[in-house]
Amino acid sequence: MSKGRLLVVDDEPSVLLTYTLIFNQNGYEVIGAASAAEAKELLSRETFDVVLCDLTLESSRGGFDVIEYARSRRPEVPAMLLTGFSTDEIADEAAAKSIMVMFKPVDMQEMLRTIRDLSRRS
Repeated sequence: MSKGRLLVVDDEPSVLLTYTLIFNQNGYEVIGAASAAEAKELLSRETFDVVLCDLTLESSRGGFDVIEYARSRRPEVPAMLLTGFSTDEIADEAAAKSIMVMFKPVDMQEMLRTIRDLSRRS
């Protein structure tokens, strides 16, 4: 039995593959998307328990755009931004929108704990 459905969005193929493999091995059903457009297409026809998205995709705000789209369809969906850098503005906006932020390189055990907690909220 799956622990939940995750949408993982990252434009780095190796990162996307790594997250997909790790989450699958830990009991999650994972759907990957390599762009904001692909993620929005998936979100338009499927539901997910958690959305994990790289902050910078096609634009510096790509992750926010994907999460905003996801929440336009399902307002309560838990979400996490992954980023290698952040500013106070990004952190403040994420906090105001109840979006978790995790910094790369991520501690996978911490990420798994966070995903478990987020998937319980959905």
